[in-house]
Amino acid sequence: MDYTVGRVAAIANVTVRTLHHYDEIGLLSPSGRTPAGYRTYDEADLDRLHRVLAYRELGFPLDEIAAIVTDPGTDTMGHLRRQRDLLLSKIERLRGMVVAVDREMESQRMGVALTPEERFEIFGDWEPEPGYGEQAEQRWGHTKEWRQAQERMSGFAKEDFVHMQSEQAAWVRRLLAALDDGVAPDSERAMDLAEEHRQLIGLLYDCAPARHVQIAEMYANEPEQLNFLIPPDQQRPGTGAFICTAVRANARRLGE
Repeated sequence: MDYTVGRVAAIANVTVRTLHHYDEIGLLSPSGRTPAGYRTYDEADLDRLHRVLAYRELGFPLDEIAAIVTDPGTDTMGHLRRQRDLLLSKIERLRGMVVAVDREMESQRMGVALTPEERFEIFGDWEPEPGYGEQAEQRWGHTKEWRQAQERMSGFAKEDFVHMQSEQAAWVRRLLAALDDGVAPDSERAMDLAEEHRQLIGLLYDCAPARHVQIAEMYANEPEQLNFLIPPDQQRPGTGAFICTAVRANARRLGE
C-alpha cells in the first residue's frame, strides 16, 4: 500500500515540509511517485521514518541518524534494541534530574539557603524521600510554627545549620545510649531526653509540649519522619515508640 506525503505527515505527526526536507537531504526519499509526480511512501519507507523519528527524539543530529539507519549491518531488531537501550539510559538521566530538582525545590521550600556541597557537608549523603518538603508544607504550612521556622531558617547561615546538626547528633547519641541501657521510656532520664529534643526544636520554632506530642506520634507511626530525625542505620527496634512515650511522659511532667 502506498501513502501520499500528506497521509504520512498525519500518521507520523510531522509536517509535510519536514518530509520534503528529509527527501532533499537523502535521509528519507519516497519509493514512488504518482502519475502526476507526487511523492508516495510504502511500508518500508514508513519503517525507516519511524526509526529516524525515534533517533531524532533521542537527540541525534540528522547526519548521524542518516549514518545509523543506512548501516547495512543493522536490521530492524538491531535498531529496536539500540533505541530501547538509549531510551532506558535517557530515562535514568531524566530520573536523576527530577530527583535533583525535587531536592532543590524542597530546599527552597524549607528555606535552606545552602550550596549542594554545604548540604552534603552538613547533612551527609542521606536525603529525605522526594516530596518530603511538599508533604510537610501540606501538613504544617497553615500553622504559626511553620511560618516561624521559615522565617528563622531564611536567616540561617551555614554555621547555624552546623550547630543545629551537631546538637541533634549529640542528642541522638544520648538517646541511643539510653535505649541500649534498657532505660524505661517514662523514666526521668527518658523524659529529660524528650525535653532536650523539644528545646532542639525550639531552635526553629516555639514548640509547646502538646505540639511536641503530635510530632513524637509521627516518629512512632511514620518511618520517614523518624528517618529525618535519626538515620535509618542507627535506629534501634522500637526507637519511635520510645520517643513517643517519653515525650508524652514529659508533657505530663510539664503539666500538659
